[in-house]
Amino acid sequence: MGDLPLDGPPSTDLAIPDSALAIGAHPDDIEFGCGATLSKWARAGCRVHHLVLTDGSKGSWDPDRRLSDLVAERRAECLAAADIIDGRTGPGAARDDRVIFLDRVDGELVAGTHERRAVCRIIRAVRPSVILGHDPWRRYRLHPDHRAAGFLTIDALVAARDPHFFPELGLSPHRLDALVLWEPDQPNHVEDVAGFEDIKIQALLCHLSQQRSTMGIGQTGGGGVEAEVFAARVRHQLGAHGAIASVPAGEAFHLMTDL
Repeated sequence: MGDLPLDGPPSTDLAIPDSALAIGAHPDDIEFGCGATLSKWARAGCRVHHLVLTDGSKGSWDPDRRLSDLVAERRAECLAAADIIDGRTGPGAARDDRVIFLDRVDGELVAGTHERRAVCRIIRAVRPSVILGHDPWRRYRLHPDHRAAGFLTIDALVAARDPHFFPELGLSPHRLDALVLWEPDQPNHVEDVAGFEDIKIQALLCHLSQQRSTMGIGQTGGGGVEAEVFAARVRHQLGAHGAIASVPAGEAFHLMTDL
């Protein structure tokens, strides 16, 4: 979770944005980072968009797994989780512009010019009030995709707001109201997500391909019990984040509004 805020108590609860774009490196990162916050906002009328940067093709411990099948499975899991977060139902509910896949190779993501142009195009097209993404400055972050995703989000945000970046896209510049970074190195903002804990857990459990490797479910048998243990860990983390702002359950972020 990172250290406590350096300059006084954290802010809490942004005004519900008209639209939000969550940018995750992998198909389950958005749910881990801000799933409860997005659920709260969506049910209050925010149009939530999900941008997944990589194809998730490294997300298996099985050396014999066919990668094309894994990519297809993870895409389907992501769509199912987005439906739960957004509160939408019915076949194909998330299969519109709310879920976008950049399809870069898992484990090989870079914050290069081509990637920046692609994400800039999405920001200018979606025109969100708020972007949520990885904190690239978190100390001791292990996964290279998470670092790259954080820097790519920030670089694309800057490009999207200024007219002389990528004019060939033919899209007008767009400036955000707020940038919200999850897994923050220095949290300074908490969203009160009491009542949305179960939705976050349900969305995470959609990622069946990741339950053994990422969530620890089924590693030693007794999957149902282990699913309950995983859910308890999620609830514990939400409680710890909420304690920063004296709320029962929260998701902690680093909030930037001078954009």
